[in-house]
Amino acid sequence: MAIRPILKMGNPALHVVSLPVADPGSAETRALIDDMRDTLESVSGIGLAAPQISVPLRVVLYCLPAARIPQGAATQPVPWTPLINPVITPLGDEKVDLWERCLSLPGLYARVPRHRHIEIRYQNIDAQWITRQCHGYHATLLQHECDHLDGVLYPARMPDASTLAYASEVCGPAGVYTYSVAEFDGT
Repeated sequence: MAIRPILKMGNPALHVVSLPVADPGSAETRALIDDMRDTLESVSGIGLAAPQISVPLRVVLYCLPAARIPQGAATQPVPWTPLINPVITPLGDEKVDLWERCLSLPGLYARVPRHRHIEIRYQNIDAQWITRQCHGYHATLLQHECDHLDGVLYPARMPDASTLAYASEVCGPAGVYTYSVAEFDGT
């Protein structure tokens, strides 16, 4: 497998609407997912959309490791999960502003409004359709990654550009924002 270069904001390929995957179980789709995982692991990332590595297909790979979940949160870890042809449906109008970052905008964070509760429907690599509900940070993560499939980067979702900041200014030297349990769980 391979580590692929991650496109940065300004690259026109990040603004293309991705195509559906015709055969989720194909060798090509499996190889793409393997490359996405290698790429994510190389940068300690937890989410990547295929367009970020120059592949205009509706594929997202993500995980939610226990180390990123605040102590006391109800949210459970999620292993590496490929989402093929995902479709998000908001469950209600309630939104929450959480700090987001993106591998295509390295070193930056911003507060972005996202639906607090969503349902996501996607195919797995066996072409089975799966539906699940997600809340809080988990819902935000999936909305962020699926936006990439429609050519949208998070600055386009920001109602207030003054919340765009360098990670060092928001998070201190560690460079990673620490969410409260309530923020993370969406409560």
